[in-house]
Amino acid sequence: MADSKLILITGATGYVGGRLVPRLLEAGYRVRCLVRDPSRLQGRGWLNQVEAAEGDALRPGELVNAMKGVSTAYYLIHGMQGGKVNAERDLQAARNFARAAEEAKIERIIYLGELVDPTANLSPYLRSRHETGYLLRHGKVPVTEFRAGMIIGSGSVLFEMIRYLTEREPLLVCPAWYFSQAQPIAIRDVLSYLVHTLDTPDSVGRVIEIGGPARLTYADMLLGYAKERNLRRWLIRTPFHAPRLSAYWVHMVTPIHWRVVAPLIEGLRAELIVRDDAARRLFPQIEPIDFQTAVHLALGRIQRDDVETSWSAALVTAVGDVKPYELAVEEGMFVERRQIMVDLPPETVFRSYTGIGGERGWLFMDWAWGMRGWMDKAIGGVGLRRGRRHPDEIHPGEALDFWRVETVEPNRMMRLRAEMKLPGKAWLQFESLPKEDGKTLFTVTAYFAPYGLFGFLYWYAMWLFHKPLFDGLTRRIASRARALARSY
Repeated sequence: MADSKLILITGATGYVGGRLVPRLLEAGYRVRCLVRDPSRLQGRGWLNQVEAAEGDALRPGELVNAMKGVSTAYYLIHGMQGGKVNAERDLQAARNFARAAEEAKIERIIYLGELVDPTANLSPYLRSRHETGYLLRHGKVPVTEFRAGMIIGSGSVLFEMIRYLTEREPLLVCPAWYFSQAQPIAIRDVLSYLVHTLDTPDSVGRVIEIGGPARLTYADMLLGYAKERNLRRWLIRTPFHAPRLSAYWVHMVTPIHWRVVAPLIEGLRAELIVRDDAARRLFPQIEPIDFQTAVHLALGRIQRDDVETSWSAALVTAVGDVKPYELAVEEGMFVERRQIMVDLPPETVFRSYTGIGGERGWLFMDWAWGMRGWMDKAIGGVGLRRGRRHPDEIHPGEALDFWRVETVEPNRMMRLRAEMKLPGKAWLQFESLPKEDGKTLFTVTAYFAPYGLFGFLYWYAMWLFHKPLFDGLTRRIASRARALARSY
């Protein structure tokens, strides 16, 4: 019975892992998630249905403990952090995982790797992924290795690249790598293979290549996206590959950093196609959807604000340290995050940040908030001075100056949605997560989903103001929390 088996998932906060967990739960399996920092699972709808094991793939003892009682383990982590390929870290983690699985008597490891061209000179990224699979397969625990190419889904890095380039560039200059063949596969089909392999004994000990039903070039995909959005786009073909220049250009016209896309573009120079039909024979019940349908579904999820996970989460899956400042992209949005450790319990920090705004003001650079409200009012927006219902109490749905309170989780989180006039959608989120010794990890995160090129330019224009503003706001909220603690 499925419900008698305990499944371990690494990378549960990543793009694929975060979507795999609920599907395994739906199938009746028990799930344990291995994470370096369990607080990263907060906010997941399935959190209370899984076991959380704290551990690091680079620390073998923690792996063995996490694997106790587990029948199958999914290996969905890799060393590409912040866009940098760390091959040696990848390989050491794979060695540790294979040995720990043997010691814990795991029945099988399931690994999601990448399609490769066996005749090509592999990029560092693809070589690292390929060698990781090799090390896992040559351990003593049987391995099922799936190799997928371009994964298309809301929030996937390649889909977001296609989306932003097509939305923002009427005239697309296409280097030679735009015309390499690939077989893009929908994220829903990747997840189907990962789940169905559990009850497909013949898939044990196999390398299985998976892809969509058609071979397409990257240029075909751009035009396919344009067709779905009813956009007219023109392509200019060039004979050069220029992967580094391409990565810089993507960085300039999309929210995706060049360090993230550079290794992926290097990989796209090769033919990433399925050369073995084992997937069709082993999983006849899975009929992969075509690219156009995958794009339609992905856009639908984005429009409904129903994106489960994003590619960027995978880049920080293994990072558990406190970062004082982080600028990133998630689900096609700009994300600016500040974190500090406060020597107070979460409820005190929560009381501090839920009391901002209204007559109390915004604690730091209040004049700047006032100016932004005046500008908003001048162009027909709501302005800053709507105030708040109560100076200390706050509930979802209430107005808070030019914000709307979207979510409140007592003693843990408050998220505000901007109602000012903007070339996009914006949120401001405050979190207070309990840590050891009664301390609190206090996080302030600004999210911005831009509309078109103007929204993109707006974000960068405002960044110079945002940095000192949010740095100061974070410090002042922490200071106010200390003052509140002294007044108790």
